Amino acid sequence: MFRNAHARAPQLEVNAMIRSAQTSFRARTGARIVGALATAALLALPSAAPAQSGQSRLSVEIHQAARVQLSGPAGSVIVGNPQIADVTVVDSNTLYVTGKGYGVTEIVAVDPIGRTVFQSQVIVTDGAGAGRVRVWRGARATEMACAASCSATGASREAP
Repeated sequence: MFRNAHARAPQLEVNAMIRSAQTSFRARTGARIVGALATAALLALPSAAPAQSGQSRLSVEIHQAARVQLSGPAGSVIVGNPQIADVTVVDSNTLYVTGKGYGVTEIVAVDPIGRTVFQSQVIVTDGAGAGRVRVWRGARATEMACAASCSATGASREAP
């Protein structure tokens, strides 16, 4: 009997050590899983820098287009004032913004589950001085678009 008691003591100690190691392993594995899930959740957040770090601004000349490359696929595109700017969706990651009228509006693109992938204030200007000339003939002014040569834009007006 004395001999059996001594024989069991080392076995009980070994069993206790195994249980302790299993518990420790489970705790470490659980912590790793929680850490991995937290990292995955952070990586799953949309990479919408313009929407989160202050709004970006996009300047477009009237009747001109600007290409916008999105950080992720868009499910919907919203234009604040369609009389100022219009958007053409080329594919799920590419938009073209066209200036339709002078002013400021906002464009927002969201992915299929509603996360913002692009957000920008759009300013539509006349591009004053950039390749444009106003020719005066007496009291009448004609707007000209110039590159290698000039041609009338169709806009003319009388002097005030």
